[in-house]
Amino acid sequence: MMSVDAPASPAPEAAPPATGATPTRRRRRSLTPWLLIVPTLVIVIAAMGYPIFWQLKTSFQKYGLKQQFNPDLPPDFVGFDNYVKVLTNPDFLAVLGRSILFCFLAAFITVILGFLLALLMKRVGKVARLILQIALLLAWAMPVAASMTVWVWLVDWRNGVLNYLLGKLGLDVEGHNWLADPTTFFVIALIIVIWAAVPFVALSIYAGLSQISEEVLEAAQMDGATGWQRTRHIVLPLIAPVLSIVLLLQIVWDLRVFTQIKFLQDAGGVANATDLLGTYIYKMGVGSADFGSAAAVSVIMLLLTIALSWYYVRSIMKEED
Repeated sequence: MMSVDAPASPAPEAAPPATGATPTRRRRRSLTPWLLIVPTLVIVIAAMGYPIFWQLKTSFQKYGLKQQFNPDLPPDFVGFDNYVKVLTNPDFLAVLGRSILFCFLAAFITVILGFLLALLMKRVGKVARLILQIALLLAWAMPVAASMTVWVWLVDWRNGVLNYLLGKLGLDVEGHNWLADPTTFFVIALIIVIWAAVPFVALSIYAGLSQISEEVLEAAQMDGATGWQRTRHIVLPLIAPVLSIVLLLQIVWDLRVFTQIKFLQDAGGVANATDLLGTYIYKMGVGSADFGSAAAVSVIMLLLTIALSWYYVRSIMKEED
């Protein structure tokens, strides 16, 4: 007996293709990022663009007290005369050389000490690490004026703690002014600048070290790698981006250092022999009322900052690509 096949059920209708978002909705989505970023761009341009434009314009003008207090008296356009006067001034060239040397010494020593402190925080116990982190945060958060008041008191040639302690050790330093000699002046300035910057660098590098997998370090240790070999071949390559960023920031910050140098100069330093770019611009503008030349030095300082940091910026951009 032959079986009769049941009639096949009708095939389901194909679903209509998804049309996706409407053009209006897609346009609205594409405009949303721009609407969010435009206010930030406007604020940045207003906050940074106008001062830079004013400096550029003033650097090509003869701008003094007459123009500052008399808006109806326009400054004279002098072209590149301010730049020629500055670049042919031996005092400026000496200040420029000191500033670059001071900048690189402070930046590299800061990063080295910050790296060592970050390694220490990584290896000590939880309580010791917490105490160290709090101490670094307190030092970093202290206002510069307050910390400089303490530092000036420490190195004061009349009643300073430094001379007192060295005298207790048998050294004849009573009444010795450490700030009067340019060499010891910059040694003290380096110590102060590095002391203020190390906490930021140490905490930044410690954050990078915390992202390194412990399994990788344990595997290297099981393979016989020493502590120095693990640091050199594993830790340093993995935190190289962090080191590059903090070194770049320190170069920029240490090149434009001003407050620490000004405080030490007022406390007994020889001003002309201890000027860096920050104090040199201040004296040329505020002290001598030569705002055109001061603006020219500011533009040169900006270009120097870009030139010194260009290598690190390119390295960071290549790593992101």
